[in-house]
Amino acid sequence: MISPPATIADLEDRLSEPTPGVIEALHTLSGDIMFLGVAGKMGPTLARMARRASDAAGTRRRVIGVARFTEPAHHEALLAHGVEPIRCNLLDEAALARLPEVENIVYCAARKFGSTGDEPLTWAMNAWLPALVCQKFPRSRIAAFSTGNVYGLAPVSSGGSVETDPLQPLGEYAMSCLGRERMFEHFSRELSIPVVLLRLNYACELRYGVLVDLARRIWTGQPVDLCMGWFNCLWQGDANAMTLQTFALAATPPRVLNLTGPELLNVRAVAEQLARRMSRPITFTGSENDSALLNNAAAALTCFGLPRVPAAELLNWVADWVMRGGAHLGKPTHFESRDGRF
Repeated sequence: MISPPATIADLEDRLSEPTPGVIEALHTLSGDIMFLGVAGKMGPTLARMARRASDAAGTRRRVIGVARFTEPAHHEALLAHGVEPIRCNLLDEAALARLPEVENIVYCAARKFGSTGDEPLTWAMNAWLPALVCQKFPRSRIAAFSTGNVYGLAPVSSGGSVETDPLQPLGEYAMSCLGRERMFEHFSRELSIPVVLLRLNYACELRYGVLVDLARRIWTGQPVDLCMGWFNCLWQGDANAMTLQTFALAATPPRVLNLTGPELLNVRAVAEQLARRMSRPITFTGSENDSALLNNAAAALTCFGLPRVPAAELLNWVADWVMRGGAHLGKPTHFESRDGRF
């Protein structure tokens, strides 16, 4: 068993530690890498991993992170770790046009929370912006984040949705994410842009994620909702590593890949394990359904191998972090939503 991260610096160092596979991938990859929407939950450690892997591989390249940087600390942190930050409102077409040309784009820009009540901005971010990005970077290869929400609810007995399943998005957020995929698909075909679409369910670290939501509810004495009775998750460091190895899979039309861990996790069982680990009582509300938002990541795991941090290890890390009063981002995942409203 690996000891859990003790500090934020330790956590972020582990989240950005490249695997041998990432180092090899970025050794063979040509060109600079730009992360659009870098200031979100995954972007900072993802960009740092790209910098560390490129340095370890002895490959000279620019690693660029683009965002509005409404929190100046994010700008300074990237700069301190060798990532070149560029301030840009990506929805400003003139500002987008001024970005440098690069061979490789990681598209992290998205809007989920707050979508309900401000649907026009959600559609602009999730569906219109991808079109602008493709028109700006027709000679780049693009790894673009999507979500398993585009599949809709899958029977638990199926083991989760696979990449060839029909898409049945529930709610405007999921529909706008399908719009994002369709824009990348359209421009990939029209402009011959190599694209890989990464349907992620769900990245988890110690300050954010489904396991953090469950642990914090138990620690503060709140009931755990069982309506969404199953979920997938993936240590964010592993999600980062898999993402940086997907440039070689980019294709026209786009390659689609589910990113998550190998386990189907039961909410009741996980909550009970967390409660025992934290020596807290637990109460439940609602009842389990026979369907959930679930991804089957067999294809990605065949390409990249099993995660370095399995769900059982991550569960212990999260419990330890919450019990010690570790920082959290204050952004619950709302994974229990079955109506697609976020």
